[in-house]
Amino acid sequence: MADSNAFTWLCSELEKTTDLSRLEARGTIRIALKQAGLLAEDLTPRQAVTVVQRVLPGELASRGIADPDRVCDRLATGVACLRDERSGASPDEIFGSLTRS
Repeated sequence: MADSNAFTWLCSELEKTTDLSRLEARGTIRIALKQAGLLAEDLTPRQAVTVVQRVLPGELASRGIADPDRVCDRLATGVACLRDERSGASPDEIFGSLTRS
């Protein structure tokens, strides 16, 4: 399955704004997603913002990236502007509506 636009965008921007190589940037984002229980294929912009704000700063700090909070603020702002490419309701939305019935 192909990676989501949000994942691809995050990796590209992280590579541009830091000294991380393409492979390092992709690996760092994948590790952050794994910690959040998410997959690169299914990542939505909204989920990406949460991961960037809550998980990624620690990952960047552990890799010696200067001012990880500033980097993450920039990434969160940018990824929030992406369109959600999912079609239809997510499984969480479907099950949530069933429990409310």
